[in-house]
Amino acid sequence: MSKKILFIHQNFPGQFKELAPALAARGDQVVAMVMKKSSMAEWRKVKIVPYVAQRGSTAGIHPWVVDLETKAIRGEACYHAALKLRDEGFTPDLIVAHPGWGESLFLKDVWPNARLVIYCEYFYQTTGGDIDFDPEFPPIGDESCKVRMKNLNNLAHFDFADAGIAPTHWQASTFPERFRSKITVIHDGIDTRVIKPYSDVRLSLKSGLELTKDNEVVTFVSRNLEPYRGFHVFMRALPELLRRRPNAYILIVGGDDVSYGRRPENSASWREAMTNEIRSAIPAHDWSRIKFVGRLAYPDFIALLQLSRVHVYLTYPFVLSWSLLEAMSAGCAIVGGATAPVQEVIRHAENGLLVDFFDEQAILNSVCELLEDAKTRDRIGMNARDTVVASYDLKDRCLPSQISWIDANLH
Repeated sequence: MSKKILFIHQNFPGQFKELAPALAARGDQVVAMVMKKSSMAEWRKVKIVPYVAQRGSTAGIHPWVVDLETKAIRGEACYHAALKLRDEGFTPDLIVAHPGWGESLFLKDVWPNARLVIYCEYFYQTTGGDIDFDPEFPPIGDESCKVRMKNLNNLAHFDFADAGIAPTHWQASTFPERFRSKITVIHDGIDTRVIKPYSDVRLSLKSGLELTKDNEVVTFVSRNLEPYRGFHVFMRALPELLRRRPNAYILIVGGDDVSYGRRPENSASWREAMTNEIRSAIPAHDWSRIKFVGRLAYPDFIALLQLSRVHVYLTYPFVLSWSLLEAMSAGCAIVGGATAPVQEVIRHAENGLLVDFFDEQAILNSVCELLEDAKTRDRIGMNARDTVVASYDLKDRCLPSQISWIDANLH
């Protein structure tokens, strides 16, 4: 018998981009509420219900509660949209929500008999996590107080959420013990049939440069180029890397906004700040080998990973990026920072090389080692792909497990 399932994500589909349509395809009535204007009434058999906030943040509010008020505003907007949906006759058997922006705070007040399961992405730590990890950017003043306030949204959900799902064991481990027993670890999944090695790949850049597997390519990827993903450390390794590898191209994917952490003090972006910092250490003619490609269309992004001889992935102890697993699926040889989320996936010298996040020299030496040794590079790249196929494959492993988890929570 088909079920009614409601998804909540402020930027749907987000992490539910495969799960929601898979449930709709099997015959469930799937609805997604999304906090943005949308001209789409349906996406892949999922009914789309857009809504918008009816108010903004209060001027002059205490800075510690700005984040909490924002979540209450979003939760209020979702609540009123849910009331309308209920009055139109929709009553979900199951609500699947990403609670991070507060939208799902009041849904049990609309549908008290529906089960609510939440996506457990990260529980902020005042010590031992991302906040105090980088000595170059220590916590400022009352930052720990703001973090505690930020976690109130997570804590509130623990009182009424029936279960949780987390993409990695480390991310699940950040949540308090009293809720951790409700969390099932299943990754969002990587489509290894689409993201796979391809020897004849070609990528044409806007500059007119066309690259193939014959070129020596080193890649770095982040949604936005910022310290949380080690952009500053990677950039500081580039002058010597370009000197030691005179034929290498450095392809850097990412935007100039800030997703996490603070903005640079005297620059418009971290890209500008770090470029200015290392500019004098790189000869003018070598700058042409550093390519900031911005954000790519997904087919071009896959091609970039297929081109890459060495992919560098650095992150604070924080949410693990899809891009690491995508690079591994493409057969990249990984040089990764040895932080807890990365160590869950990478085994040193087996399916990647692990280095200290802050050790620019170790990053440089590891990249050069792999560029110089094709046999080791190929072995590590093949093992990296095998890891993703075995543990993170979308179609054969993760999506079936997610659906089984949904079914277990429907009873």
